[in-house]
Amino acid sequence: MLILAKAALAMMLGFIFAIICGLIFIPMLKKVNFRQHVSKTLGSRHLAKEGIPTMGGIIFIVPVLITLFLLYIRGSIELSYNLIIVVFVFLSYALLGFIDDWLKVRYNNNVGLRISTKFLLQMVIALIFFYIFMKNGGEPILRITSLNLIIPLGWAFGLFILFVLVGSSNAVNITDGLDGLCGGLCVFAFLAFGIISWNTGWMEGYQEVAIFCFVLVGALLGFLLFNSYPAKVFMGDLGSLALGGVMASIAVITRHELSLVLIGGVFVIETLSSMIQIIAIRKFHRKVFKMAPLHHHFEQLGWKETDIVKAFYVVGLLLAMAAITYGVWL
Repeated sequence: MLILAKAALAMMLGFIFAIICGLIFIPMLKKVNFRQHVSKTLGSRHLAKEGIPTMGGIIFIVPVLITLFLLYIRGSIELSYNLIIVVFVFLSYALLGFIDDWLKVRYNNNVGLRISTKFLLQMVIALIFFYIFMKNGGEPILRITSLNLIIPLGWAFGLFILFVLVGSSNAVNITDGLDGLCGGLCVFAFLAFGIISWNTGWMEGYQEVAIFCFVLVGALLGFLLFNSYPAKVFMGDLGSLALGGVMASIAVITRHELSLVLIGGVFVIETLSSMIQIIAIRKFHRKVFKMAPLHHHFEQLGWKETDIVKAFYVVGLLLAMAAITYGVWL
């Protein structure tokens, strides 16, 4: 019961602070003209969203930091190295996303950072995470708990970490294309990782990492009040890169890297649809989907935006429940 009480408090604080931040930051974002530029290729539906404030990720990032600080000074949580590296990844990818968003706003386009520069900076953050993780007792192994199997990776573990963090941050970023889609899916994902983290009693600071997840769930729910259809603000790369990066870091420190594929199944599918489309166009000069990523394909088929989001929510929730079963019970 104490676990449930702590989780409820964490989500409640994250939710309340997110609402307060939304009421404060959205008018500020409008005032400084941090507004979304929409590509004409997305059609008339999305052109109507031109000028909506972006960089809304600050609405759930700030509440997480405030809540963790308050819980720390109250003595409810401790500063473990696992919590520190999780917060480091969270803020580092948020900063990278902020730079990308700022350049888009500054030059009124959707270009932002060059792909090569963005990818390089994502790798640098992942390498720093890998160094800290290994310095504090991390093992270069891949663990499959349901089969009681441990696979030693050696030096290849570093490449694996790079792939997981960079891939996850980009996958969440790609999925952020419809009102409430990415935020809602991340609610299910971090709820699953919060429960999984609390079950990893062998890990230093496991409760703090779990509480981080639950605070973030509450903050995301508060953010969705402003981001669900019709959106009053978008999270931008500031939010999506931070969510994807920290999701991967939690998967690594809890040794549930494979669970990430299941928990983030919708993000994986969205990314694969984009990759398949690119390969099909470049190699075979034809499209597999009407538009990629997948959520835009359903839009082109005539689905309502809200119906697409609902369908993806159902899939995301089912995958998260399956991952909890695998990660905690099996």
